[in-house]
Amino acid sequence: MTQHQRLLIIDFGSQVTQLIARRLRELNVFCEIHPYNLLTDDILRGLNPQAVILSGGPDSVTRAGSPRAPQAVFDLGVPVFGICYGQQVMMEQLGGAVEGGHHAEYGRAFIGPAEGHKGDGIFAGLFDATNKDRGREEVWMSHGDRVTALAPGFEVIGTSPNAPFAMIADESRRFYGVQFHPEVHHTPNGRIMLENFVRLAGFTGDWTMAGYRDEAIRKIREQVGDKKVICGLSGGVDSSVAAVLIHEAIGDQLTCVFVDHGLLRLNEAEEVVTMFRDNYNIPLIHADESELFLGALEGVSDPEVKRKTIGRLFIDVFQRYASGIEGAEFLAQGTLYPDVIESVSFSGGPSVTIKSHHNVGGLPEKMGLKLVEPLRELFKDEVRALGRELGLPAKFIGRHPFPGPGLAIRCPGEITREKLDILRKADAVFIDQIRKHGLYDEIWQAFVAILPVRTVGVMGDGRTYDFACALRAVTSVDGMTADYYPFTHDFLGETATRIINEVKGINRCTYDITSKPPGTIEWE
Repeated sequence: MTQHQRLLIIDFGSQVTQLIARRLRELNVFCEIHPYNLLTDDILRGLNPQAVILSGGPDSVTRAGSPRAPQAVFDLGVPVFGICYGQQVMMEQLGGAVEGGHHAEYGRAFIGPAEGHKGDGIFAGLFDATNKDRGREEVWMSHGDRVTALAPGFEVIGTSPNAPFAMIADESRRFYGVQFHPEVHHTPNGRIMLENFVRLAGFTGDWTMAGYRDEAIRKIREQVGDKKVICGLSGGVDSSVAAVLIHEAIGDQLTCVFVDHGLLRLNEAEEVVTMFRDNYNIPLIHADESELFLGALEGVSDPEVKRKTIGRLFIDVFQRYASGIEGAEFLAQGTLYPDVIESVSFSGGPSVTIKSHHNVGGLPEKMGLKLVEPLRELFKDEVRALGRELGLPAKFIGRHPFPGPGLAIRCPGEITREKLDILRKADAVFIDQIRKHGLYDEIWQAFVAILPVRTVGVMGDGRTYDFACALRAVTSVDGMTADYYPFTHDFLGETATRIINEVKGINRCTYDITSKPPGTIEWE
């Protein structure tokens, strides 16, 4: 996507680096995230960014060997914005000083203007004396070190009790730094800073889904030519948007292979086949490989082994079906940008690995197929926007995300056919309840997890010893952070009663009220 104005985010390992990119995409700015240790000065110059943001990170710049930005960042002549660890790196490399330890600050904090400064540049519009906090800015802090001396050319704009240089600027070079995280929702005016930054960097907002659609179709045609493409269709929003986009680009050169791994929701296989064969007239192979997948997963309880087993078999199945499609040279996947970033991090990047993604990392050479990943640069809500551009039904576009490994990761512990059948029925009741109460579109994702424990219960006059389940429903903007949905107790009681009465094998329901972080949305 080199024809777009590019903002480069250099990642030092913060778990919320992706939120920076999300906020910028919302401003119609194309941005890319690159791990600091995979960037050389030459690569950096080749990317030709119009501005650079240095992310936060878990390390300390006072530690020998800790991450640094390529020195060329400061010689490009473009605006640079350092966030938290990024600010400290900027000071360390440009002649300031950072002190480690004894200054930890986590959570909400308030920053006031430094004497003589109301803020301009990226801080324009802040420190409004008429606001409820009397001119102070509420921010979200997460740091153990702090800047103790400014590099030449910088001045302090804002301070907090534990961060005397919480906001700094060198207006002549258009270098800025903050000790807090403007990208998170807990910093209410963080968006103002990012808007100011992209404006002073000269971005015109040329990143739109209409433009992306046209560009992606052109690139697919250039990449594929007159060859055939196999698309891995799961029935979820990602793979479905990818399939419709590719079909629009190359028509019947596309064949979709729907791998039924036996880990789908109730009646999902039939719904997928009907939608794509009947509604879109896209050539579709229904590969029922449930016995293969469930056999390989028998006795497996480790979540990473589950994911990798499913990913390996997914590729094997495609290799087998691809051999029967004459002229097939490409495999299409609905890989998204968050998948790419998380997967890159554990092969060289600084972030802690949370979980691997089975649809990222390329294909084995023996398969002889090349990848087509037209959604690789998009976040989830951007995929939905692209789906609307392509004319997919609103009800379908609004479907909650469903993971590639399916119910395998909603079944902690060992997977059995009995537990999967129970889980499907319980999940169907939960979603039916949500729809009946008109809550589906308010919720980012909702599902049931069947727990690896049995509990004693009483039904009628008899003793039961059945599984417990957990209901999970979260609200989110982009899936990177999430809060549990605040159902009423009446709703939860009604839902638990329905599940226990209608689903044989469950005698206890719990509701998961963990946010992300510290939890993840899925259980595994």
